Amino acid sequence: MSELSTSEIDLSQLKRNQHEHHCSESVERWTIEQIEALYALPFNDLLFQAQTVHRNHFDANAVQVSTLLSIKTGGCSEDCGYCPQAARYHTGVENEPLMALDDVLQAAREAKANGASRFCMGAAWRSPKQKDLEPVLKMIAEVKSLGLETCATLGMLKQGQAEQLKQAGLDYYNHNLDTAPEMYGDIISTRTYQDRLETLDSVREADINVCCGGIIGMGESRSQRAGLIAQLANMSRPPESVPINLLTQVEGTPLYGTDELDLFEFVRTIAVARITMPTSYVRLSAGRQSMHEGIQALCFLAGANSIFYGEKLLTTGNPEADADRQLFAKLGIHPI
Repeated sequence: MSELSTSEIDLSQLKRNQHEHHCSESVERWTIEQIEALYALPFNDLLFQAQTVHRNHFDANAVQVSTLLSIKTGGCSEDCGYCPQAARYHTGVENEPLMALDDVLQAAREAKANGASRFCMGAAWRSPKQKDLEPVLKMIAEVKSLGLETCATLGMLKQGQAEQLKQAGLDYYNHNLDTAPEMYGDIISTRTYQDRLETLDSVREADINVCCGGIIGMGESRSQRAGLIAQLANMSRPPESVPINLLTQVEGTPLYGTDELDLFEFVRTIAVARITMPTSYVRLSAGRQSMHEGIQALCFLAGANSIFYGEKLLTTGNPEADADRQLFAKLGIHPI
């Protein structure tokens, strides 16, 4: 791939690179330097490039809507520096048992009534034991029967568990890389980057769609943000869904007090994700509640075409469904 200029990017070259990537899994599509060059473009140029790529692959005014429910909250043995559910941090999040099936199904019905097409279930486990997984398999099957797509985030998976999830009807498995490899050890010490990659491999082998992204605003450099995007974009098959999370700071976690990220840098990250992963759904996830409507509109312009909505996103606030519908109406966006 030719060197990218910081003033202009050849869209025909981007298309050639995308074609090469689809034709040969051995082709590395993006270097960190090339992704940094995208970040360095003038803001309007970057958004123009991203919107052009977006329109080549998606309806520019359609957004996929998901709802996320925490089915098992708190008490996690991991030490993720951003997470209020870690048992070792004093954040006010109580350790709660796995929700009852009927309560999960009621939440799923409400999500569908509010316009969600995908229902995501999250459990605060390092890795589910088989006895933990059994009731979740039932939840997946029952939610699927309601006519919703199903997604789960349950931690690292042991051998055979991805296949069980597939058999139960799971459509997507979420397992974020969080950040660039070189920063990972500063954020988490209780598992490795390779652990993450192995779970993603097992999900792929079970023919489950991959939902994988990361968190920005954790004190990383732009180069490290580019490193995260490179990891995602250069997978042999990029994730079908790419959540871009803005750090939601929770008092009691190690990352509380981190300098806040400029929101235009967040919009740039959405645009870079869209350009480098043209056929993936790019999702606005955690942190959206801190964004003015104008910033969210810029994110949609930059190629975001998936959101979480509803009253809660795991243990932090999220804009309510009515506010999201009002924003969609203002922008002429329709849910899919």
